[in-house]
Amino acid sequence: MKMTIEVDCSPEEARRFLGLPDVTTLNDHLVDEMRKRVDANMAMISPDELVKNWMTFGAGAQEQFRKLMEAGMGAATPKT
Repeated sequence: MKMTIEVDCSPEEARRFLGLPDVTTLNDHLVDEMRKRVDANMAMISPDELVKNWMTFGAGAQEQFRKLMEAGMGAATPKT
């Protein structure tokens, strides 16, 4: 036997019926905090800052790769 029950209610009515806590104030607080953090970090999204960070990382990464290759070549060549 198969039975289907369809309940038509709002999310608020379902929350109350199931006895779940009302977390709208907590949700509002979290959204406000996230909005403040995004606004505070908006400067990091500017193209100038992104390029500056990438260039700094790129130069350091290139230097580390060069040192790795030199060490590999030094270990691979026979010493005379």
